[in-house]
Amino acid sequence: MTSNPRIGPIALPDTRARRVFQELLEGSGVTLNGDAPQDLRIYHPDFFSRVLHQGTLGLGEAYMDGWWECERIDEMACRLLRHGLAERAHTPSERLMYRLQAGFFNLQSRARAYIVGEAHYDLGNDLFERMLDPTMCYSCGYWKEADTLHEAQVAKLELACRKLALVPGMRVLDIGCGWGSFAEHAARHHGVEVTGITISREQAALARERCAGLPVTIELMDYRDLTGRFDRIVSIGMFEHVGHRNYPTYFATVERLLEAEGLFLLHTIGSNHSEITADPWINKYIFPNGVLPSAMQIARASEPHLLMEDWQNFGPDYDRTLMAWLANFDTHWSEIAHRYNERTRRMFRYYLAVCAGAFRARHLQLWQVVFSRDRPQRYDAPR
Repeated sequence: MTSNPRIGPIALPDTRARRVFQELLEGSGVTLNGDAPQDLRIYHPDFFSRVLHQGTLGLGEAYMDGWWECERIDEMACRLLRHGLAERAHTPSERLMYRLQAGFFNLQSRARAYIVGEAHYDLGNDLFERMLDPTMCYSCGYWKEADTLHEAQVAKLELACRKLALVPGMRVLDIGCGWGSFAEHAARHHGVEVTGITISREQAALARERCAGLPVTIELMDYRDLTGRFDRIVSIGMFEHVGHRNYPTYFATVERLLEAEGLFLLHTIGSNHSEITADPWINKYIFPNGVLPSAMQIARASEPHLLMEDWQNFGPDYDRTLMAWLANFDTHWSEIAHRYNERTRRMFRYYLAVCAGAFRARHLQLWQVVFSRDRPQRYDAPR
């Protein structure tokens, strides 16, 4: 499982860095070179100094390099977050640098909008096809009555359609349509016309293929360049890429595009605290320039433009979704291993497992929020 040629973990060095690291773990239920699934097994003597100097970036890169191993990274991450290591895991220089960048520069400007598409979503459709279920949903499933990943993703899509009260013939906009999962479902099962936009060329190509023969149009486009009017608007798993400086513009755009009595559903990962920073490892390797919104940030930015009708949190369902993706990834890796290297495999495993642990610890949330513009009638949200 590790790329390190040594058969077993090394003897722990008697260094100050190791002692400090071990003190941080005390009481978390995670030990060094232990036998429990959540324990870290160390394969490189410089592991401790690397992590103490580089924080979460160093921890993630050290795993990618084979410097440590853990049978259940998800459980390790959950325990460490519940132990309160979230803030201490970031070095002051990491946080300061990102705060300066995010404070003075628009990291999610039009000119930079396509960076995350090229870096992550364009990595390879073959990889995502094996990791995800047949719907190609790359967002949290709804597990209330589901037993499988596919059932959970279909339930999520149908829940969004019911919350939007779709009627055949409606014009629907999907901001951040991904590989066309919602567009295909809504057009096929609810008879609506869908315009979907994405900043990923690979997503756009596959979405057009999957939606062929349906009243669906897929465009490679930034949301700020949209024109027209729509009866309904949906955005699933895209708001995480908008950035705090652009929240007002985002909601003003939705208001401009939405018909007077229309509905807008926002499906997004949420942070428990208002931040403008991102985890350094996630920012570098998974979602460049991404940042998670807080409830306060969403409420403040949307208030001048839209009326909030409903807010649902099913964050724990993302833990189960991510673990299902991880199981798929491990099961099918051998089919695509010839196209990717071992470091990419470890990167994806670490990403999926750490994020699952974060949701399990309730460090992250998943929200579906329904908004209207000028809707006189009462709104009753399906569950």
